[in-house]
Amino acid sequence: MRLGLKLLQRLLGFAIVFFGVTFIIYFTVFSLPGDPIRALAGDRQLPQGVIDALNARYLLDQPLWVQYTNYIGNLLSGDLGVDLRGRSVADQLASRWPVTITLALTAWTIQIILGLAVGIVSALKRGTIIDRGLLVISIGLSCIPVFVLGITAQIVFGVRLDWLPVAGIREGWPLAYLLPSLVIALFGLASVSRLVRGSMIENLEADYVRTARAKGISESRVVGLHVMRNSLIPTATFLATDLGFLLGGAVVIEGIFNLPGVGNLLFLAIRDHEATMVVGISTALIIIFLLTSLIVDALHALLDPRIRRA
Repeated sequence: MRLGLKLLQRLLGFAIVFFGVTFIIYFTVFSLPGDPIRALAGDRQLPQGVIDALNARYLLDQPLWVQYTNYIGNLLSGDLGVDLRGRSVADQLASRWPVTITLALTAWTIQIILGLAVGIVSALKRGTIIDRGLLVISIGLSCIPVFVLGITAQIVFGVRLDWLPVAGIREGWPLAYLLPSLVIALFGLASVSRLVRGSMIENLEADYVRTARAKGISESRVVGLHVMRNSLIPTATFLATDLGFLLGGAVVIEGIFNLPGVGNLLFLAIRDHEATMVVGISTALIIIFLLTSLIVDALHALLDPRIRRA
């Protein structure tokens, strides 16, 4: 009963967030100055009758609240809309998702491996020069702008060393995705590694660890079985949430490496003033993030019995 009530509260909260964020995005995008119909025509002079017909077709001659209400009504039936060129937003997303999902999962895997390794070593060697060195490196990488990191990786590993392709997906997985995934993983390395380190240090000083050591349990078993299991609860929660962000598409990275993913589609839509496409993509990303958050809550409750009993 209590668990069902919590789930209902979470779903209600997600609904409020969803409608609130989509409302803000819709009104922000469609309130921008300029005429999208004339922008679409470019230098050509369209007859006023054609402009009026297009405005009526896309409800651009209606108040914003009418446009938003119509958009939400279509959205609830699974329609993300059609841009001014007649392209379905859902079809455009469907053709781009495979690239973004592949990039996100590859970057996520690298981030988990590197983050856990650096975090565990730092925790076990805390206070030493190794710990401080890993701290400086991980934080230093996260302080570098991602576009600088991406371009530098292209020059070093793609141009000078010629180890990996610098753009496109012609070589397929894993070669085409390895370099951009590594850049994304390195950019988020500090967050994962410091979270693992802090959680492990906290658990290494806990009473149950001292009790296990007093019973004569080997250090490797104490760390591997007891400390790691409890330390991974906050880390797993963060990583699951981070996957939601990655699935949203790394706009800058996809642009730098010319990857035809969702992030690149969003960048092109913003550049071309395709408001319907921008709102449709943003709505899809909001839904993914909210679903990921719901899965994270369930995962957290599964890993930590204290939450289920609360």
